[in-house]
Amino acid sequence: MARRKKIYEGKAKTLYEGPEPGTVVQYFKDDATAFNAEKKDVAEGKGVLNNLLSEFFMTGLTNVGIPNHFLRRLNMREQLVRACEIVPLEVIVRNYAAGSMAQRLGIDEGTQLPRPIVEYCLKDDALGDPLVTEEHIAAFGWATQQDMDDILSLALRVNDFMSGVMFGVGIRLVDFKIEVGRVYEGDFQRLIVADEISPDSCRLWDIESGRKLDKDVFRRDLGSLTDAYSEVANRLGVMPKGATPINRPTLIN
Repeated sequence: MARRKKIYEGKAKTLYEGPEPGTVVQYFKDDATAFNAEKKDVAEGKGVLNNLLSEFFMTGLTNVGIPNHFLRRLNMREQLVRACEIVPLEVIVRNYAAGSMAQRLGIDEGTQLPRPIVEYCLKDDALGDPLVTEEHIAAFGWATQQDMDDILSLALRVNDFMSGVMFGVGIRLVDFKIEVGRVYEGDFQRLIVADEISPDSCRLWDIESGRKLDKDVFRRDLGSLTDAYSEVANRLGVMPKGATPINRPTLIN
């Protein structure tokens, strides 16, 4: 059987043409990157964990009526998703000051924000994904005002869902980023959550100890990234305690 056609390869995932029209296969890699890929390493098993965790979160979104691209998991490293046209923005929701926001505004990391703050970055690795305003988005035609209203609503609904799920297992959702895709149903466009939701795209802190359970472990050399992600998976029941992520890549032809 002929190998599938690669559509795109990013820092953490590779996309292949799906087995059915309008579908894409997402393959989760073990590559770990930070600071716009200036820091790189391989965290064995990370791809397996992110695949399982993203399946868990996307399925949860579906169950509460939040549209997303997830269709089904294919194996330990791959999932089938709906093809969509990605809006060229990273949508960031912040509940606590951390990372670039804390540095940019001189706020102590960990300060609870008075309300969730939504920020937008242009998806452009060459430019370092710069922060942009709604004025930029409208002026350059990256999204319409209706799109922005829908994106804001999606982001805040995801935040409500994710915050509750993580609080239930003793984890604080500090911030996260999502991507949004356009799908067309006849003459109508609909916006859906795309890409992934995993510790790669969230800041997750243990509520009691403040221990970081996300990619900051890699950014700041705080220990094993796979161990941190495994802790999240174990608490959510995604991977039984004592289980080890499968490291060997599994590809479907």
